[in-house]
Amino acid sequence: MSQYLISPATTWNRVDHEDMKVKDWIEPSYAQLDNRFDIVITGVPLSRSSISASAASEYPDSFRKSWNFFTTYSIDEDVDFRTLRIADVGDVKMHGTNILQCHENIEHAMTDIQNNCPNSFYVQIGGDHSITAPIIRSLAKHTGKRIGIVQFDTHLDLRSTESDGPSNGTPIRQLLDAGIIRGEDVYNIGLHGFYNAPSLMKAANHYGVNRITLKQFRKNGAEQQIAEVMKELQDKVDIVYVTVDMDVLDITYAPGVPASTPGGMRTDELFDLLYEVGKYDIVRGMDFVCLDPHRDTSEQQTVKAGTYAFLTAMVSRFVHLK
Repeated sequence: MSQYLISPATTWNRVDHEDMKVKDWIEPSYAQLDNRFDIVITGVPLSRSSISASAASEYPDSFRKSWNFFTTYSIDEDVDFRTLRIADVGDVKMHGTNILQCHENIEHAMTDIQNNCPNSFYVQIGGDHSITAPIIRSLAKHTGKRIGIVQFDTHLDLRSTESDGPSNGTPIRQLLDAGIIRGEDVYNIGLHGFYNAPSLMKAANHYGVNRITLKQFRKNGAEQQIAEVMKELQDKVDIVYVTVDMDVLDITYAPGVPASTPGGMRTDELFDLLYEVGKYDIVRGMDFVCLDPHRDTSEQQTVKAGTYAFLTAMVSRFVHLK
């Protein structure tokens, strides 16, 4: 086991039976990392780096608890995806106050996972959006390959690190400034409303970041939009990483995010986008960030939406890449 990973607070054991729930499907693999698994899940419980007050560090635990509400059968696709081998390798160790140390731990943990599970698909459950920067740094250093990013987000996340540090407002800027990724390889889908300042648009233009507003996406539809983005990315990059900031959803659908806004995406639109993304083998990993269970409704509607989004991407991979 990596020294940078610890067992999570909530654990399940795999139990094979006819009507398997997700809690019976995902295998605990806290003691050993190996290449048996198609998919590896890692919890990244960090939210001290959030600009908005946030308990997104609690989402990995809430995510695991929600597995009891879902089965491994998709009625939409009429498939049971239980044969996908999936492991929960636990949570990245976090320092109590040092954000840079937390980011370093994330990077080391991801490197250990890649060393031991080189052919797996990597899913990270945040945490705030700052976790994306160390994850992609690790992928880039480990593979030496050119990485593209598909970002579902209300915000550009291009704030200056000089004023905002290694926060959830700067992960894309950090990667661009360090030369880890290129602006032309970043596609932000879902931007809307009155939540991005002119200085951030100036930065987006400077780096050449591709912006697809929610209004534009709705004209194209999920299948066409993702096909266009992936065609461009496949001509440029070796690996695509998907980052899902749950604040892309409208406040009606996702009250449990720190920066909830009106005018955002519907859950079905996000699910459709993730289903389309799941079709492409070049996509090697994804994260789900900025979901605060403490802000959620008593029914945990945002937590369940996050789990549904994850499962939608997984069933798409099962259907199209098996």
